[in-house]
Amino acid sequence: MRERSVEVAEGGFTDHVLVCTNARDSEYAACAEAHGDEVLDAVRSWLKDRGVFWSRVHVAETGCLGLCSADGTAVAVHPRGRWFSDVTPADVPDLLAGVFGPDASNLGVPADAADPPPE
Repeated sequence: MRERSVEVAEGGFTDHVLVCTNARDSEYAACAEAHGDEVLDAVRSWLKDRGVFWSRVHVAETGCLGLCSADGTAVAVHPRGRWFSDVTPADVPDLLAGVFGPDASNLGVPADAADPPPE
């Protein structure tokens, strides 16, 4: 095992966008069936369009985030502590602009210095 906390803190990722693409064989809703892959693609595209995809933000496809819905997928942005459910691909631009700013200028800004989550 090799701990790399200092390396990441000094020059690595400052933000993580987690997008659920979980699928399950059951009667319960799952993000895979609620456009999870399309939301993931929309997140990547939004960041690429602003030239910040290969920057201090890391996008990760995840399993269940515990916000299951048939109406959209779950997205979390850390370390900002922002959690979203029912996200559709069309929601992604507003969601990310609200978290990172329209031009992604708040990327890497500490969560306590960024705008607070909406109520």
